[in-house]
Amino acid sequence: MRDKVTERCGTYDDSHVLLGNKRVADIVITNHAKMRYSDRIERNDVEIGQIASWVWECLKEGRITPYYRNGEDVYLIDDDLVMVAEFASMNSELNSEGMPLDRMIIVTFLGRMSETMELRDLKSYYSWLRHSRRSTLLKNSRKRR
Repeated sequence: MRDKVTERCGTYDDSHVLLGNKRVADIVITNHAKMRYSDRIERNDVEIGQIASWVWECLKEGRITPYYRNGEDVYLIDDDLVMVAEFASMNSELNSEGMPLDRMIIVTFLGRMSETMELRDLKSYYSWLRHSRRSTLLKNSRKRR
């Protein structure tokens, strides 16, 4: 989603927003992220364009912050909604300073921390998931013998 609004005639407004060291000029919502958004956030069918424009507004308003201090893949919206995003450089497009712009690819929405307490500490949550999955696989392999 691009924001090409000029404040007055003759003023060039860069169509990107800074998020950390990334210059986000485009947002891509994966099908998985759309499904997770419908399941965990909105609870009804929402168009990809509506999600992208909402994320773009949050980005412009500075409501998106990194989950980890130096991490670049997990982000919080309004200090509650956890989402996973990757970035791809758009080498063909440059800003007014000649720097390449980035495309934000929303991989998934994990949910709201206010509803799912496990999201408050993702490292322990993923560790628990790996352990429980490993335990389940071990139990199933014992049953097959």
